[in-house]
Amino acid sequence: MDAATYRTMASVEDKHWWFRARRAIVADAISQLNLPKDALIAEIGCGTGGNLSMLAKFGTVTGVEPDDFARAHASEKSGIAVVHGLLPDGLPLEPHSFDLVVACDVVEHVDDDHGALQALARLTKPGGRVLITVPANSWLWSPHDERHHHKRRYAGGQLRACLEGAGLEVSRLPHFNTLLMPVVIARRVLAKLVGLASHDDALPSQPVNAALEAVMTSEKNLMRLFPLPVGVSLLAVSQPAAA
Repeated sequence: MDAATYRTMASVEDKHWWFRARRAIVADAISQLNLPKDALIAEIGCGTGGNLSMLAKFGTVTGVEPDDFARAHASEKSGIAVVHGLLPDGLPLEPHSFDLVVACDVVEHVDDDHGALQALARLTKPGGRVLITVPANSWLWSPHDERHHHKRRYAGGQLRACLEGAGLEVSRLPHFNTLLMPVVIARRVLAKLVGLASHDDALPSQPVNAALEAVMTSEKNLMRLFPLPVGVSLLAVSQPAAA
């Protein structure tokens, strides 16, 4: 992503409904993993650090981020060590060292997503987990994806095949941001038809922001009951396949 996008992220990720709701959904998924109390956790592509404090509730966290501004902001904000590193071949972490490796909306930025997933798998201890989120549905491609330098959006089967091809066994693969999907579709179709600029990163008014956060966050309860079959994003939990 470019510098302006990182600076926007830094200014809104603690307040914006999408970041807050995704954080709640990811935290709920992690809470179901029965990690050890002294779990070692790596967040790859931690950006400006919005997830680091949440992850620290589950263990000792190391962040990895290639952008200088984002890395410095994340470390200062969280008090957590954030090191320079880049997927797939530039991660300065020891293999097989982490109980949980997290990459939230990162893999879609990497040309070699297969290599990126292999790199995440290499960091994970035997019995450890890899948790990722990615944008779903190529037909939802929009200027938002271009502005964020996405390479692709994923279908569920496509993501499963990528994970399995990288030596990971998939245990969960639900969609999320499902309830608001009609709103997202309508907004993006309208933007394409009339040529409006996308303002997905803008912070809405407080009442609208709170309502959107409440709707999306409520999906964590649904996801405990059954995998949501459609949505704007995908969440995958996997583990290195047994040798």
